[in-house]
Amino acid sequence: MNAEDDLEEAEAADIMMFCASCGIAEVDDIKLMTCNDCDLVRYCSDKCQQDHRPRHNEKCKERAAELRDELLFRQPESSYLGDCPICCLPLSFNNNKSAMYTCCSKTICKGCEYANKLRQIEGRLEETCPFCRHPLSKDDEESNTNIMRRIEANDPHAMGHMGKRHWDEGDYGTAFEYLSKAAALGDAHAHFILGHMYSWGQCVETDKKKRLLHLEEAAIAGHPYARQSLAYDEQENERMDRAMKHLIIAANLGYDKAIQMLKNCYIRGHVSKEDFAASLRAHQAAVDATKSPLREEAAKFFAEFG
Repeated sequence: MNAEDDLEEAEAADIMMFCASCGIAEVDDIKLMTCNDCDLVRYCSDKCQQDHRPRHNEKCKERAAELRDELLFRQPESSYLGDCPICCLPLSFNNNKSAMYTCCSKTICKGCEYANKLRQIEGRLEETCPFCRHPLSKDDEESNTNIMRRIEANDPHAMGHMGKRHWDEGDYGTAFEYLSKAAALGDAHAHFILGHMYSWGQCVETDKKKRLLHLEEAAIAGHPYARQSLAYDEQENERMDRAMKHLIIAANLGYDKAIQMLKNCYIRGHVSKEDFAASLRAHQAAVDATKSPLREEAAKFFAEFG
């Protein structure tokens, strides 16, 4: 950091000690609050914030966009699926390699499901959930009862699961109700589906801003399909640098289609050799992290016996 940067940092720190509107300093019982949308200024009251808004609005929007991009293009530590709660290995994007149990709304990998099944067979035990040991549902009615209990407990995964079920059935009104609640509680896949509902006008008016907001929230939470949708948007707007960032992040999470898209973009010269090579390595590492001897053994078992 040079002297000019030091001076700018000192000036910024000094500005933050005073209300941007009336100039009162933060002392004793006077506490300043940071602008709701940016981190550039502070105010002593809501009135001062409103009075200063016309002068601050342009810089505020610019800084808010910068902060949003910093968040949007940060590589997530894991995908939105997270880890299997039993073996703690990342879950695969292949839905056939895991299953959600309605009793606890936990998604369990097939490896742990297989290990639990072997334990039950060897001990001649009742069939129970691998995670919570609750007896497995005897029919769809009992399964629905279990998941409704989870919904009543404000479980976002249960709400998202029920919302997707209604969405698949074409019951968009009920789907929107469940998905909105799940999204508010942080469910990434609920955000993703809502983004498409606003895109296609399913039970709601088409709304590009709300569609973008939901897709971005899903992407920030590690949803690669949302990244793919955002990448398509950026390509259509001829902002290839942003499109490549989305694809690289999705590829680094282990999403196969993103690495294929990056390959095509590399051939066309939209992504550098170094960035493409780094994504290839990161993609393979993410895919390998979802593998284990037990999961491989489980895949063979379920392929043979179902």
